[in-house]
This record gives sequence, structure tokens and C-alpha cells, in this order.
Amino acid sequence: MEILLYLGGILFMLVGLGVSIGLHEVGHLVPAKLFGVRVGQYMIGFGPGLWSKRIGETEYGFKALPVGGFISMSGMYPPSTKTGPAKGVFAALVQDARTANDETIAEGEEERVFYRLPVWKRVIVMLGGPVMNLVLAVLLFTLMASGIGIQQASTTVASVSECMIPATATKQQTCAADDPAAPAAESGFEPGDRLVSMDGEPVATFAAASQIIQDSPGRTLEVVVERKGEEVTLQLTPVAAQRQQTDAQGRPVTDKGGKPVTRSVGYAGITAQLEYAHQPIWTGAQMTWQQVGGVTNLIIQLPQKLWNVGESLITGSQRDPNGPLSVVGVGRIAGEVAATNAPVLDRLAVLLNLLAALNVALFVFNLIPLLPLDGGHIVVALWEGIKRLWAKVTGRPEPAPVDATRLVPVTVVVAVLLIAMGALLIIADIVKPMNLLGG
Repeated sequence: MEILLYLGGILFMLVGLGVSIGLHEVGHLVPAKLFGVRVGQYMIGFGPGLWSKRIGETEYGFKALPVGGFISMSGMYPPSTKTGPAKGVFAALVQDARTANDETIAEGEEERVFYRLPVWKRVIVMLGGPVMNLVLAVLLFTLMASGIGIQQASTTVASVSECMIPATATKQQTCAADDPAAPAAESGFEPGDRLVSMDGEPVATFAAASQIIQDSPGRTLEVVVERKGEEVTLQLTPVAAQRQQTDAQGRPVTDKGGKPVTRSVGYAGITAQLEYAHQPIWTGAQMTWQQVGGVTNLIIQLPQKLWNVGESLITGSQRDPNGPLSVVGVGRIAGEVAATNAPVLDRLAVLLNLLAALNVALFVFNLIPLLPLDGGHIVVALWEGIKRLWAKVTGRPEPAPVDATRLVPVTVVVAVLLIAMGALLIIADIVKPMNLLGG
């Protein structure tokens, strides 16, 4: 059964990725057709074809390698004007690109080409794909946060510690004979108790109750709990305990020597039950924006992150949990999530979060201003717009359309680097997979 669940998680992510790629290309396809551009192909995947069907002037289909997709628009660049043999490898690449571009321009439909569109229309066509991924991310995060809800600590007691386990005993899970009893156990707390008030103050959240306990070491607190429909009053005296400090992101704080920084706080020995709390409808958009910032920072640090991945492969050290993943790594994590011993709703929420984060990554990554990515085509269009505006302001003749085929050598270099990056991450996700679930 566990294997079936594992495969189900991978299938969920593969289908989700396919839908995400398909909608990305729809984001390009729809505005291109609305603006009158002839679209010859709409394909999901690369490599050998698996299935296709021509509807009108466009061939729709799937290819063998589900790692992306594309639409083939007529006349992405101006037609070539130079003839004769190309000299040099890069010159040959440029000429091949121009020839392939010329072949997309159908006879009698020379006006239905992409490069003739106004700059703002070209930007809309190229932005359409990433924006579709952004919208899908917002929808998925909204479904998770507002539909399912986000797990939060409730005011219901989940468990009561029997004893005081020292903070330094990180591997100790059971009480020893000489361990002192925990204050909550001594006070008579029971699992299922719902906190009503503490020290005379009503408590609406477990965080509020925890703060009162932490601020009251050695002081007796009158605690009212609801137990089996009746209110019960307990006397709780938190004890002082050393607990490790964490920063705003929940990461352990260390001193200059790398040792954990601790502080003395009140301790009772109770944990809260988790429950799903439905969030406001705008929470999905807020989560998406936060994720965009995180992915942007990851891309800025990508060379260093990739170096760390390669280093972990060679040295066997643990991978950075905030580092990049390949499709294999994402699928592997999805399988592990689906196969965990957790409520179905918990697993579904994590899978939706993972798929939403993947769409944010597609949005940000495709906006990198380098060809062949969408951001590169946007930069080319904007550069042409700037040239036309400058010519108009200075009274010069309108310049010729920008011939982006000249950038084919740069495009090839970027493509090779992307392939190398993908290969490195796939190898790392197979040989040295990232462990995000613990264990």
C-alpha cells in the first residue's frame, strides 16, 4: 500500500506539472491568436512526438520529454536578408536560426507574424505564460489556505509530559526514574482539556497561553479548563527551564562560537492539538508574494547554491534544505509526502503547497532576462521599443526591427548551462536526495 501511495504522490506531481506547463503555453497561445499571429504548433514536452492533432491552422500535441513546452509562432524575428555560406560555428548557428524562422512565415500571411506586433502586444504574449503560472499559484495557495486551512495550535491539550526532560538531552524520549515530574502532570492536566483562562485572563490561542507560562516561572497560575463539558480549575506552577532561542524564521540562534543560545523561561509540559483554521481569501495571494521573494533570492544565489549541491555530491555532506531541486527531486518529495502516516488532509495540503511553489518557480525563472526564456524575449521587445522611441524623439527614421537571431550564440550558451544545471540537480536528487521530512 505504501508503494502505491508513493507512486500516487509522484503521479499527482507529474499531472500537476503537466497542467502547469500546459497552462503556461495557453498563456502565450491565447493572446497570440487574439492579436492575429499564426501559431503553427502547441506542444507539451520536447523530443519525439507522442500524439498530435491539427485543429485549424494549429497542431496540438504531446512530446516524449515532459520537461517543458512551446508554441511555434510565425515570424518570431524579422526574415533574413543575407545569403551565402556562413563562416564559423556561431555564424552557422545564426544562419540556421534565421532559416528556421523564415520557414514559419507562411506564404501570403506575411502580416501575421510576431515581430510585426506593437511592442506592448509582444510583451503581453510573452508575459502570458509566466502570469498563468502566477495565477495558478495564487489559486492553489488559496485552496490550501482558505479551503483546507492552515494548521495552527488550538487551545485543546494534545499531550501532557510526565516528567522534566533536560533541554540538553536531545535524544531522550522517555522519562528516567530520577527525572522530576512536569508541572502540568502534577497539576492534573489531561489530554483533551480545553484551556479557558489562565491567571484570570481568557486565552483564545495556545500561543497566548504559552506566553503566560513562559513569563511566569515559579509563580502559581490559576488555570480554568473545560473537561467533558464542565469547567475545572487547576493550580499550575511553571518551573524555570533553559530553552534554545530561535530567530523570526524559527532557526536556532547561536553565539560566536557556534553554540546554541538559551534563555530561562517558564515550562509546564503540555502540547496543543493542531487544527485547520480557514484563512481570509487574500491569504493565498500573500503566500504567493512571499514565495516569489524566496524564489527570487534563490535564483540570485543560484551559482553558490549549485556549487553547494556539487560539493555535497563529492563530500557526502547534507544538502541545503533551501537549495534548488529538479523535477525528480520534487516528484520524490511528493511520493514521500503521499506515503507518510498522516491524515489525508495533511498530505493533500502539503502536495498543494508543493505544486503552488513549483508554479511560483516557473513564474520567476521564466522572467530571467535571457533568451530562450520568456524574459529574454520581453527584453528584446522592450529594447526595440526604446530604439523606436529614441528615433521618434530625435527625429530620426524608424529603425529596423531588432534581429534577435544575432543572440543565438548567447542563447545556445544559456541553453547548455540550463541543461547542465538540470543534469546536476537530477543526479543529486537521485544519489543524494534532499530530506525535508526528517527521519
